[in-house]
Amino acid sequence: MISGLLEKLRLPFVKVEDSRETSKSKSWLQIIVVTSVGVTALIWGVRELRWLQPWEMRVYDQMLRSRPIQAPDRRILLVKITGDDLKREKWTPSDRTINQLLKKIEFYQPRIVGLYLFQPEHNNFATNLQNQNNIVSTCSFSSLGKDEIPPPPNFPIDNVGFSNVVADNENDQILRRSLLFVYSPHNKCTTSFAFGALIAINYLEKQGIEYHFTNKGDFQLGKTLFPRLQSNSGSYQHLDADGYQILLNYRHPNSLADEVTLSDVLSGQVNPNLIKDRLVIIGPTAANLTPGSFYTPYSTLPDQPPRMPALFIHAQIASQLIDTVLDGRPLIWYWPDQAELIWVWVWSLLGSVLAWRWRNPLLLLVVGTTALLSLVGICVALFLQGGWIPLVPSGLALVISSICVIAYTSYQNQRQTQVIFLQVEKQQEAIAQLNILLEDKTALPDSYLDFSHPADSPEIKSGDLLLGGRYKISQVLGAGGFGRTYLAQDTQRPGNPTCVVKKLMPARQDPRFLQVARRLFHSEAEILQSLGKHHQIPELLAYFEDDHEFYLIQEYIEGHTLSEELPPVQNVQNESFVMEMLKQVLEVLEFVHQHRVIHRDIKPTNIIRCAQDNRLVLIDFGAVKLMQPQSSEQTELATVAIGTRGYAPPEQFAGHPRLCSDIYALGMIAIQAITGISPQELQPNPETGNVMWRQTVQVSQGLAAILDKMVCYHFSDRYQSAAAVLQDLKRMYSSPL
Repeated sequence: MISGLLEKLRLPFVKVEDSRETSKSKSWLQIIVVTSVGVTALIWGVRELRWLQPWEMRVYDQMLRSRPIQAPDRRILLVKITGDDLKREKWTPSDRTINQLLKKIEFYQPRIVGLYLFQPEHNNFATNLQNQNNIVSTCSFSSLGKDEIPPPPNFPIDNVGFSNVVADNENDQILRRSLLFVYSPHNKCTTSFAFGALIAINYLEKQGIEYHFTNKGDFQLGKTLFPRLQSNSGSYQHLDADGYQILLNYRHPNSLADEVTLSDVLSGQVNPNLIKDRLVIIGPTAANLTPGSFYTPYSTLPDQPPRMPALFIHAQIASQLIDTVLDGRPLIWYWPDQAELIWVWVWSLLGSVLAWRWRNPLLLLVVGTTALLSLVGICVALFLQGGWIPLVPSGLALVISSICVIAYTSYQNQRQTQVIFLQVEKQQEAIAQLNILLEDKTALPDSYLDFSHPADSPEIKSGDLLLGGRYKISQVLGAGGFGRTYLAQDTQRPGNPTCVVKKLMPARQDPRFLQVARRLFHSEAEILQSLGKHHQIPELLAYFEDDHEFYLIQEYIEGHTLSEELPPVQNVQNESFVMEMLKQVLEVLEFVHQHRVIHRDIKPTNIIRCAQDNRLVLIDFGAVKLMQPQSSEQTELATVAIGTRGYAPPEQFAGHPRLCSDIYALGMIAIQAITGISPQELQPNPETGNVMWRQTVQVSQGLAAILDKMVCYHFSDRYQSAAAVLQDLKRMYSSPL
């Protein structure tokens, strides 16, 4: 059985993973693209079902109400028939009163008069007036159980407009659209023009501006085109777009037009300039005379009545048409469905990117809120220019995609953590077995007890055969108790990029030791593979075994070790340097310790300053070094202990490392940086065992307290997590040193 196992070991075992650039970019792109497309499809489907439409309409109304108030339309005068007027007229204005009103108004030379009254039994409206063709009356189609109201019999049909409007019956009964034209041949009210549209058209015709319909059937006044609402327009989905409808671009009700009452005109209390050359619209505001009043986007304002009288609705329609043609007031426009779909997808994509980039929940909340406010700002800014673009679907896409990415990454992290926990358990079991095997050297042939220094083994030279069939050695980086480290080119990747090859040689060659060492090697490699996802830990690109020697292939970090920035190579460092160094390394340790992994050998030579972006990278996670003979740099007190004198704490030398053992080592590096004294030269307090260093340098009380707690002799007195150290450091960052 043993011979069979050894025979298998002569065949190289190779496990190669994609490079960091390839695997991470693919993973990043796949998660972002799949999430954003999926969320966009979900939201678009919900939108097609019109489930979002009520929310979108409320947002639309709010943006309408939030616009700056314009000056009143000075081309229009509203003559209101109020409740007080009706009392004087005994509740019904007579033909005589209306004709008297029309003559008064005619005397002041209006351009057009719109008579919004429904009294078909009266046959003498506007009789004996000189400019009767300048007067437009109204009628009404039958709808929603209401009877048809025919036009006045003495008015030509060309001077009659229908009063019907279209409210959002499927939503909230709010009137947001103008019905300009409709074809209704089966009614007594046979006009095709809405009252508000007809009085505006007649007003503009007096100024030489004609209307016509384009070849595509679009309504045009002069040079201004009024595109027709389709069934899917803006945030409307499956709209009943019968007739010719446009979005009603309201003026604020308090700033629609000048207003006077019937009594004001009859008593001569009206300034003639309010009438001359204007569009004068006459109609009731009293509830018993008007055929209807309507909810509008302004109905929720505290200073507005719940319903707007129909007189004001048609005045709004006429004002919009005239103002758009003469002053270029923008119409409310919207994107086609394809553009809106892309817009929603862009915000879904942004939400996915933000969640992937900022995984800290609090930081993501801040960044996400900023993005959401930016979306609102963009939508409001465009709406001020007439643009109605989706806000609710885009905001939902941003939020839901962020949540999905967070949920996915959390799930992946949990799975990864479970895998690492399992590997750590295997690692600890293998370490215990190695301890037993290394202590028990009896009953073994001398040939198995190979404690020769790996540096004495034949060196792999440039030009030799490829390791693992792909890695070509180019340079020796170092040699020591752990074996050798080389620079190599990966011949199977484009451009033959540089990587690091670590050759690890077991301390003994007996089958039992090799079997346990192999288990330790594979569990360690799986851990390194998972930890390498952090940008401050080199990526494990591959690992394999060849001829009883183990190889780790890692990402090459170009730069220099932290030891080159510390005394005696450099001068004593200041507190800012120390705090920034602590912050960067602690962030790595926080990630590592979350997976219950202990580095075991934190020292300046195992921290590299990356030349590309100046970040500190933690290297040489070394449980696999347990299969190596102990070098002079390592402890001689425990067979399986890993650590460097001065940096490793007492419990680690005893073979019982803890998470806070790494914190101790990092604290000693910080003390070395700020004092200029090597950790091996610092003396312990004979009573407490704590390192005595404060007397050698002037340092702020805050930083000194943090360092003292990091390097306490007893592990129970130290910081128990990297997060706790970071929290205290952040307090110092927010206050002067």
